[in-house]
Amino acid sequence: MIKNGIPNAFTLGNLFCGFLSIVFSASGDLKNAALLIIIGMMLDSMDGRLARILKVESSLGKELDSLSDVVSFGVAPAILVYYISFSQHGFVGLVIAGLFPLFGAYRLARFNIEKNTSNSHFTGVPITAAGGILTVLCTLHQWIPNIILDASFMALCFLMISKYKIASFKNIPLPRYGTIITILLGCTLFLIYKSKHSELPYFIYVAVPLYIAFISYRLIKRKDEKNRKNQNK
Repeated sequence: MIKNGIPNAFTLGNLFCGFLSIVFSASGDLKNAALLIIIGMMLDSMDGRLARILKVESSLGKELDSLSDVVSFGVAPAILVYYISFSQHGFVGLVIAGLFPLFGAYRLARFNIEKNTSNSHFTGVPITAAGGILTVLCTLHQWIPNIILDASFMALCFLMISKYKIASFKNIPLPRYGTIITILLGCTLFLIYKSKHSELPYFIYVAVPLYIAFISYRLIKRKDEKNRKNQNK
């Protein structure tokens, strides 16, 4: 059925954003590389919810989501921070940057085999959140000292594999979570437009309308559900 492939299409879109981000980083367009990671966050926030809405959750989708997250929120941010900060340290900087996807992959693998998972919290910082935070810091690198970026990088690496309990977004209504990602996207777009020599990737003209339509649909659906509950009382 077509609807079975819809959530996976968004997951693959997230993975493709990660690939494009790596290409942009390698070509020196670091702002668009950061933007593509943020777009990946938008798509990642939609795939699981779409699977639950359409009632097509599957083990394949979960595994595909984990593999995509390693690329988009592990490898892509690591390459971005390498070109911004660590490349000046040569091979040592390359090794340090490589820690981020390694720790992120370990964190995802640990999460996937956990038997007792909670909807209220995560154990360790999720790779999506860590990659997003690192990406925003990379976008702001012209305004913050390198020591803050480097220290945040190392802290996020260890927080991903830590045993700290981190509040989960699963219990937060989508519009609030969507607002967080939309704000990140807006800030990144503003910084890109501030640059005279940067053009937006065409993928954004597909991803942003889809995301706005999805948020609008969820808002309308939540409003209808509240009205039904009030009528049944």
